[in-house]
Amino acid sequence: MSINYARILVFFTSASVLVLEILAGRLMAPYVGVSLETFTGIIGTILAGIALGSAVGGRLADKNEPNKMIGPALMAGGVLSWLSIPIVSFLGPGIGSAVPAIVILALFGFFLPAMVLTTVSPMVAKLRLQSLTETGEVVGGLSAAGTVGALFGTFFTGFVLVSAVPTRPIILAVGLALVVWGIAHTIRLGSGKLPSGGIALSAVLVFSAATVSANPCEFESAYACGRVVTDPDNPNLRFLVLDTLRHGAVDLEDPTHLEFRYINIIGDVIDTLPPGPVDALHLGGGAFSIPRYINATRPGSTHLVLEIDPLLVDVGREQLGLVTGPDLEVRTGDARLALADLPTDGYDLVVGDAFGGLSVPWHLTTTEVIAELDRVLRPGGVYVMNIIDGDRNRFAEAELATFAEHFDFRAAVVPNDWPRKTPANQILIASDHPITPPQVDFEHGVLVEDIDAFSHGGIVLRDDFAPVEQLAANP
Repeated sequence: MSINYARILVFFTSASVLVLEILAGRLMAPYVGVSLETFTGIIGTILAGIALGSAVGGRLADKNEPNKMIGPALMAGGVLSWLSIPIVSFLGPGIGSAVPAIVILALFGFFLPAMVLTTVSPMVAKLRLQSLTETGEVVGGLSAAGTVGALFGTFFTGFVLVSAVPTRPIILAVGLALVVWGIAHTIRLGSGKLPSGGIALSAVLVFSAATVSANPCEFESAYACGRVVTDPDNPNLRFLVLDTLRHGAVDLEDPTHLEFRYINIIGDVIDTLPPGPVDALHLGGGAFSIPRYINATRPGSTHLVLEIDPLLVDVGREQLGLVTGPDLEVRTGDARLALADLPTDGYDLVVGDAFGGLSVPWHLTTTEVIAELDRVLRPGGVYVMNIIDGDRNRFAEAELATFAEHFDFRAAVVPNDWPRKTPANQILIASDHPITPPQVDFEHGVLVEDIDAFSHGGIVLRDDFAPVEQLAANP
């Protein structure tokens, strides 16, 4: 085996493993959500597969002719990559989103392809080692090729593929490339036999299962798997579902209709502002129901919506009644990065409703970002934030403690069965002026009477320490 072919082979198999690792997060997201726990479970599982694959591949290379095993390993890795799709589609809907469920789903879906593909590297190393005098050069060169391949797989998938092509076709293409390469290697370079008819038929069946497996995504972006669902009892009511959660709802005929409990509370807070139009800043667009509500109840208002996902803006325009213009501007990109360019004292209202899975992105919770929101709010302006917490309520306590670093007045609205073990939406409110208590329907929630006692003991979240997902209650 030539050195160039060996390096290309190790490069490609390593890249394939990292492509699968990144796509695992997208494939699993509709069932377990997107969180630090999700990616921790996936990364740990893939690393375990790499470790075992290196050990098994080295042992097999010492006991057998490596050239005969490389082709079958490539073909098996491709077929197992295909198999991850029906496995996740079958197990995902009922598995839950707790940490053990995440690890189990990652284990069944992606451990074996990572392990099998990693066996190729020690087999190639065995073929290339001719004498002990060149051990360092051979092992080091192949290790470098594998690392560069992993880097390529990571960057190309994360920065290019995920935003350009749906997840499942990428996995099918990677698996197909591996199978074809395995067949070609067996024919041209090895003396091994091609798979039997039964094995080939099994591979075809796996590929077929991967192509027809239920796909919960109507659309897929770099950030979420989503769909728009029409209410069966009201054709004008549409729900935006991203991964595991309903992120918004709009009534195309009645913009004042707020479907969800927490959205109603945000509307109640907005209703406490002085009469007339407002200038509003929105961190997260979602279904864009709040801008539509404000425009219906306060004509002449202006909005700047900071939405990270450009595809959601297109979906909003096409299916959710979003109409952008001079009075409703949407800027795509990370909201945190946009704050520094916003004018001081430029807004009467800031609405924080940005989520990644069940959690607010941590970098939108810290004292540094709250200082920026205080800066852009006019005197008497209000910041209203949607969060999900429960049980010990440590994230809510921490966020309110962080508010207190910059705002003199705080309030919170919690579910009417508070305290509760399970997490639920809570609405946090902050201002530099006394807050007018919102008139909240009891079915939607209750205003916390003693905000100091409610937030007692909360840590201040900072850019260098904001363990939001660890503080928030688990579902």
